[in-house]
Parts: sequence; C-alpha cells; structure tokens
Amino acid sequence: MLKAIKIITKVLLVILLLLIILGIIGWYIFNNKLSKVHYEGIPDEKIEVNDGVELEKKGYRNIAIFGVDSRADTYDDTRSDCIIIASINQETNEVKLISVYRDSFLNIDGHGLDKVTHAYAFGGAELSINTLNKNLDLDIKEYVSVNFGAVVDIINEIGGVEIKIENAELQYINNYIDGIDKQEGTKTEHITKSGLQNLNGVQALAYSRIRYTAGGDYKRAERMRDVLSATFAKAQKLSITELNRMLNKLLPEVSTNIKVNEIKELIPEALKYHINTSIGWPYEVRGITIDRWYGVPVTLESNVIKLHQEVFGEADYEPSDTVKEISKSIINKTKYK
Repeated sequence: MLKAIKIITKVLLVILLLLIILGIIGWYIFNNKLSKVHYEGIPDEKIEVNDGVELEKKGYRNIAIFGVDSRADTYDDTRSDCIIIASINQETNEVKLISVYRDSFLNIDGHGLDKVTHAYAFGGAELSINTLNKNLDLDIKEYVSVNFGAVVDIINEIGGVEIKIENAELQYINNYIDGIDKQEGTKTEHITKSGLQNLNGVQALAYSRIRYTAGGDYKRAERMRDVLSATFAKAQKLSITELNRMLNKLLPEVSTNIKVNEIKELIPEALKYHINTSIGWPYEVRGITIDRWYGVPVTLESNVIKLHQEVFGEADYEPSDTVKEISKSIINKTKYK
C-alpha cells in the first residue's frame, strides 16, 4: 500500500463541508446521497475525555479527520497514516487544522506507548479518538475517515488545485507520480518546472508524498495541510451541478459518526467557515529508535500546554493529571526531558 494515502485527510474537511452545502439542493436529495456514506456510530459512553476538559462548552467543536491506508470499502485493521484535527471556533467560524504526526510516541490504551498511527489498526476510530483526547487533553467526539480512492477523485472533480512547487521538490515529485500511476493504472504528465501551477489528483497526491527535502515527514504534513486548504477554497466556488457529480463519487468512500440531523444543523455556519491556522503537532520532537523509529514529544506536557495556548487561547493552561502521567512515562522510557 502506497504511503501516498497520507494526503487523503487533506480532503476530508472539504468532504464534510460539501455534505453540509448539499443541503441547499433540497432535503430529499440530501438525505438520499447521505445514505451512501458508511455510518459508524460510537456510543457516547465509549468516548473518553480527561477530567476538566470542556472545550466544546467554550465554543470549540473538534472533529478528527483520518486518512486510512486502505483502498477497499472497509476501515478495519488499517492505520490512520494521516491525522488532522479540525478545530472549529463556533463563534468566529474560524477553522484551525492541527496535523498530529503519525509517528508520535503516545500512549494507546491497552497497548502502551506506541506510534499514534497504530491506534486506528488496534481499535478503529473509537480508539484513535480516545488516544487523541487522553494525550492532548481534547474533547473530540466526531470523526470523518476516508480511504485512498477519494484523493484523486475530489481533486480531479474540482479541476485541480493551485500549488507552488519548489526546486527541491521538483526532483522527487515525478518519481511519486510514476509510482501512483503504476499502482492505479493511470498515466499522468510529469511536472517539468517549479513555481505556482495547477496540479491534478495524481500530481497533488505525489506532491504530498515528498518527504526527502528539508523538514522530512514534518514538511510532508505541512504539504498535506496546504493541499487541504487549497481544495477547501476551490470547493467553495463549485456550482450545485459540480457538487452533485463529485459527491456521487466520493460519498461511498467516507466513514463518519456524524448524523444526518447534525450535518443539517451545521449548514448555516459551515457556509461561513474559513481556515486561518495550520500547524503541526507536537511542536518539539526528538527521534528515538527502540524497536523502530518514533517521534518523541519533548515533553508531552509542554507540547499540550502550547497547543491549548495557540489553538484555544488558554494562556495559563494546566494539563490534566492524565497528560502529566503519560508525559512522565514517556520521559522514563526515553530519558528525553
């Protein structure tokens, strides 16, 4: 399975928005199309939130976006190679995107310290949400997951996305294009120059796979967010006919626990959403090789404090006891502090 799947989550917030926008066509068509989505409900009692964490009551709605390394219409036994948290300020309609690096060394209930990407394989969206909540002091209750096939579809349907290709990226992107073409049975033109240009689905997917320039995997996560932002902006300009055609292709590839009536309630607000912040988390990371390579937050506690200061405006944030205990366990295991 190509690691290119990681771009998938770039389009998930767009898909969520499109589901909402579709409501203006009419409730009958809206409900009919939503029936194509894979709904995987999670009982409220299964969602774990650390004591004292009430971000939703402060006006923030946090939705986990997972890109899974699967092409089939199944989300079982698969990793979330791309993880983005869409934090929506419900008063200002501002959306902040937080990429959680897949190799981050965090605690997964029942499995101990491990890469956060493995949580999805161990226990699907439910365990992944709980892992994010417990390690980052969040109150996520909703998620959207999508598999590999949605990436090329959505970007092609909107006519591509405008991305600036740097000289350092140019030498790698065509190798990734060839690899995706071989896997998917497609034939895509190579990128022959640097600078701002319109990328189709395969080209944008290849762009987000690049990891060997300065910044490595962290720069790759930034590319993912850039493509998501470009896709979001382009999708807002689509006609009803274009939205309708795109959703027919994409909805069967989406899995979520957001109910139809909840999507309907989002319609007035979602039309005003705009992405104003894009960050990667953890902020401070050191690599360590144990049985494999991990990205260790140094420290988890300080990274959580900075996250809540930057994203939620909590200047004097005090992490929960759960975060403090996990942070200590990471220090004891790695000796990084």
